[in-house]
Amino acid sequence: MKKLNREVNLIIGATGMVGNEICRLLTAEGRTVRAMVRDTADPEKVRKLKDMGVQIVRGDLRRSVTFGPALEGVTNVITTTSSMPFSYVAGENDIQKVDLEGVKNFIDHAKIAGVEHFIYTSFSGNIDLSFPLLRAKRAVEQHLEESGMEYTILRPGYFMEVWLTPAAGFDFANAKAQICGDGTKPISYISALDVARFATASLDNPAARNTSLELGGPEKISQLKAVQIFEEVSGQKFEVQHVSEKALRTQMDEASDPMQKSFSALMTCAATGNPINMDPVLQEFPIKLTSVKDYARSVVATSFADTY
Repeated sequence: MKKLNREVNLIIGATGMVGNEICRLLTAEGRTVRAMVRDTADPEKVRKLKDMGVQIVRGDLRRSVTFGPALEGVTNVITTTSSMPFSYVAGENDIQKVDLEGVKNFIDHAKIAGVEHFIYTSFSGNIDLSFPLLRAKRAVEQHLEESGMEYTILRPGYFMEVWLTPAAGFDFANAKAQICGDGTKPISYISALDVARFATASLDNPAARNTSLELGGPEKISQLKAVQIFEEVSGQKFEVQHVSEKALRTQMDEASDPMQKSFSALMTCAATGNPINMDPVLQEFPIKLTSVKDYARSVVATSFADTY
């Protein structure tokens, strides 16, 4: 049963895509939602959260003195925050300070504050490389599991909204795509909006308690198949450029910055594939997943409209 009258749900990462959608879903259900946002957060994004009915509390994972007001009376915490890829500043807002130390410290304070359920967004378990972001995520997972709080660990694979965009070399507006490796290995691309739906569903579903959920999309498709889908939807022939797996591994090995090393590692993993079997999860969470074609239709239509 949903404890709408007394629960308070704290969202960390509410100005990001997944966190913002979580806020929208929960406020639409009539739940009490609080967002911990940094002083440097985009004022327009904060205004939109307020317009949803979200309580705004200023706080920063790098400053534990700000945790108290955010955690006061909180029942559930959902964190989707990460320094990567868009807010990374080496030595200031980075993997060590935010993704590792910040989240672990917040878990400790959440336990002391009496939080009942902590939902943490990590990354796919189908990764066989070691790199800074993944090591931080796994360390936080272990810390949460040992905290004594009830927990849910969400392990999504490759977000469509990142890896099928110009930020990752997939420039659908100009019909160009950079492919990692030969592009033939299957990947279970998942929509960030679907990850938000799993996060909110985890609040009430007993199957989400004290477990990790491997999350992917409804299909296992190659990068080249994704290109083909976008070509069909847009009616444009894509220019495709390949970056060899060897070159990606060299980039990873030679990178000194943790973000660059992590991003090169994620590209290398994309080259080797990231298929996720969603059947077991969907038996417990009957969520209709967004396909790559669904996503392509939405972004191509928006891109086309913006040109006129």
